[in-house]
Amino acid sequence: MGPAVLRDDAELWRRASTDAEAFGELFERHAQAVFAFCARRTGDLALAEDLTSVVFLEAWRRRGSVRLESRSALPWLLGTAHNVVRNQHRSLRRHRAALARMCADGVSPSGEEEAIERLDAQRVLSAALETVGRLPREQQEAVNLVLWSGLSYEDAALALGVPIGTVRSRVARARATLAASLAPPTTSKELP
Repeated sequence: MGPAVLRDDAELWRRASTDAEAFGELFERHAQAVFAFCARRTGDLALAEDLTSVVFLEAWRRRGSVRLESRSALPWLLGTAHNVVRNQHRSLRRHRAALARMCADGVSPSGEEEAIERLDAQRVLSAALETVGRLPREQQEAVNLVLWSGLSYEDAALALGVPIGTVRSRVARARATLAASLAPPTTSKELP
């Protein structure tokens, strides 16, 4: 009989300090969400890949000292991603050097179809970011975590370090602003 499948992030996180496979499972569960968050924040898919690596390198480094406040590791990971994106220039240099020391494998070049798909995704992402980019920064952060990353209001509040009511009001204001900006313009006709 094989080992039991761990379903709880908190248990995986506790085990990750001594079990690389547990950390690998956390990576498999949450890498796409972290990448999507970074891509939406930066508008640059290549940079988002680098920043995702930085987030998980930071998670690996701190896996023995950080205690999760939620059953899911995603709020902590996205909170870390939020900080990494903000501090990308300074921290990216330091973490790239560390990542290069840890990874012996190189990245294989992508094929033509993958390159075309990435360009299309980049265009769609740029258009969405332009619309959301008109919002105040605090509302953008709430939209990224709640609407785009699928975190609950409570988990977004943990990730941002603000009260849950603050997240709710930021999301509500962002939705109202976006709805107004996406509504078709009304025209008034003159009476004959």
